[in-house]
Amino acid sequence: MTYREKIKEAEEQQFALRKFVLPEFVFGPGARKLAGRYARNFGARKALIVTDPGVMKAGWTEDVTVSLEAAELSYTIYSHVTPNPRSEEVKLGAQVYQREGCNILIAVGGGSPIDCAKGIGIVTSNHKDILDFVGVDQVPVPMPPLICIPTTGGSSADLSQFAIINNEKEKIKVAIISKAVVPDLALIDPITLLSMPPYLTACTSFDALTHAIEAYVSIAHSPITDLHALEAVRLISSNLEASLGNPEDIELRTQMMLGSVQAGIAFSNASLGATHAMAHSLGGLLDVAHGECNAILLEHVVAFNFDEVPMRYERVGEAMGLDLKGKSIEGKKSAILCEIRRLRISVGIERTLRQLGMQQSDIPQLAQKAMKDTCMVTNPRRPTQKDIEAIYGAAF
Repeated sequence: MTYREKIKEAEEQQFALRKFVLPEFVFGPGARKLAGRYARNFGARKALIVTDPGVMKAGWTEDVTVSLEAAELSYTIYSHVTPNPRSEEVKLGAQVYQREGCNILIAVGGGSPIDCAKGIGIVTSNHKDILDFVGVDQVPVPMPPLICIPTTGGSSADLSQFAIINNEKEKIKVAIISKAVVPDLALIDPITLLSMPPYLTACTSFDALTHAIEAYVSIAHSPITDLHALEAVRLISSNLEASLGNPEDIELRTQMMLGSVQAGIAFSNASLGATHAMAHSLGGLLDVAHGECNAILLEHVVAFNFDEVPMRYERVGEAMGLDLKGKSIEGKKSAILCEIRRLRISVGIERTLRQLGMQQSDIPQLAQKAMKDTCMVTNPRRPTQKDIEAIYGAAF
C-alpha cells in the first residue's frame, strides 16, 4: 500500500474524525467568588442570575451577588426553576432577561438552573420556543455570554454542549445538543458541594459515574474522551463512599468534583447511551431525580450492552478497582454488575422503578420515547423497542 493509499484509507474510516469542545473553566476553592471579575471581562452591563430556592438558601447565590456588586455590576435574580426545568420556565426567564435589559447570564446551581439558563440564552438569541431546537446542531444563533457556577458534582452541565429541558405537555425530557450551548466560562468550586445532603450527593454522583461509563462505551468515543472517562470512573468510584462518610472533608469533595469535571468533558464530546435515553423518558413522566433514574437503570443497561463491547466494560471495571484477571467473560460481566449494584446500594439508592411511581402499563410508552432520544444513537448496541421494554421491566 502506498503512502497516499494509507492516507485515503485512514480518512475513509468510519468515525475517524472527532470534534472536541470545551469551555474555559477555573477549578478550585473560591472560584465562585470570581463571577464579578469575569462578568466584567465579558462586557456585562446587567446580569440575569438563574438559580433556585435551595441554592439561594445555601448562600451560594449571595456569594455571586456580592462579587457582582464589588465589580459594580447590576443584576436580576430569576429563581423560578424546578428540578427537571420546564419549557415554560425557560420562556418566563427569557422574558425577564429581555425586560430587564440584561446582556449576560450567570447560572448558579445544579443541572436544572444551568440547563434553564442555557434555554433562556437560546430563546433570547433565536426568538423561538425552546422546544424548536431539540436535537443535534439545531441552534443557529449563539447565546449571550454564559457563566456557570455548579453547586452539585454530577450534571456537568457547566461544561457540556447539552441542555436538557422538560417538555411538560408531552411528559418527556428532551436534549438540545450544540456547540452554541457550551458555556463561555465555568467557575467550579468544590466548596459548594459541602451544602449537599447525602442523598443528593449519591444521586448526582451516580449521574456523573453514568456519564463516564456511557461515554467510554459510546460509539462516538475517542482516545481523548477515553482518558477523561476512565479517570472519572476511578475518581468517583474510589471517593464516593468516603465523601458520604465524611461530608465536610473538602479534599474528598474536591476529588468528587474533579471526577464530575472529567466525566463532563468525556460525555460532552462522546455523547451517552441507553441509560440516559431511558432516564430522560422516565424523568419526563414521573418528574423524579435524574441521577436516581440513572442509578437504577445503569446495571441493567450494562448487562444488555456488555457482550457488544466486553473489553471496554472490562476497563471500566478495572477503573472501579476490580481485579478481573483470570476471570471468564461471564465472570467479568458478573463482577462488574455486582460492583455497580453494591455501590448503588451502599450509598442508599435502593428504590425500584415501581417504588418511584412507575406503572407496568407505562413501559411501552416509556420505551417508545426512549428509542427516539438523541442519546440512544450512540449506545454501543442497537436495541429494539422490545429490548428497552425488557430493560425497564428488569428495573421495575
